[in-house]
Amino acid sequence: MSSRGWAAFAAMSVLFGIPYLFVKVAVDGGVPPALVAWGRVALAAVVLLALAGRAGTLRSLRGRWRWLAAYTVVEIAVPFPMIAFGEQHVSSSLAAIVIASVPLIIAVLAVRFDHAERPNRLRLTGLLIGFSGVVVLVGIDVAGQPEELLGTAAILVAAVGYAIGPLILKHRLLDLDQVATMGASLGLATVVLTPLAILTAPSATPSGDALVSVAVLGLFCTALAFVVFSAL
Repeated sequence: MSSRGWAAFAAMSVLFGIPYLFVKVAVDGGVPPALVAWGRVALAAVVLLALAGRAGTLRSLRGRWRWLAAYTVVEIAVPFPMIAFGEQHVSSSLAAIVIASVPLIIAVLAVRFDHAERPNRLRLTGLLIGFSGVVVLVGIDVAGQPEELLGTAAILVAAVGYAIGPLILKHRLLDLDQVATMGASLGLATVVLTPLAILTAPSATPSGDALVSVAVLGLFCTALAFVVFSAL
């Protein structure tokens, strides 16, 4: 991989690794999970759709809306609110541990759906070592309380979605412009999440830190992260 590729990989790792802290700040600051997810995807959708529209690549999505919708559901519309819901009950560190299981889930799914991604013994060992490293670094703090177990289960659902999404992207959407693909998916997710965001809107204004966290999630951890991801 080129030096540019390594730089993009490092940037993506940071941008995909820090959202759980900002999600925790947002939900603890009075923003309901659905509104956290909606604000995040709406801000990112505006940015990416503007970029795709300027580049004239949105027309390339014609005929792919069924797979775009499927990708939207499993990668964005379900995982984003589930993570925010889960972090109402567990720490951001535990959320990071559960999401770090995504490569392992992909390895399991690949046995049936993607033979090219089947892990050999060396790759599987590397995945297990990496996952163990995340656990050691951030620790596990589930005390067995029902609410914590519920929160962990919600985040695990998100992890499964995160594992399925790349398989759809690879086999059905990889030939499309990725900024257009991500922008359209985020736009669809915004529409899907709007009713739930309205129904769960808070009666009191969330804290300033919470609102800033939602902005960071949308502009940096989602819009910029997907741009870097497409470049990588």
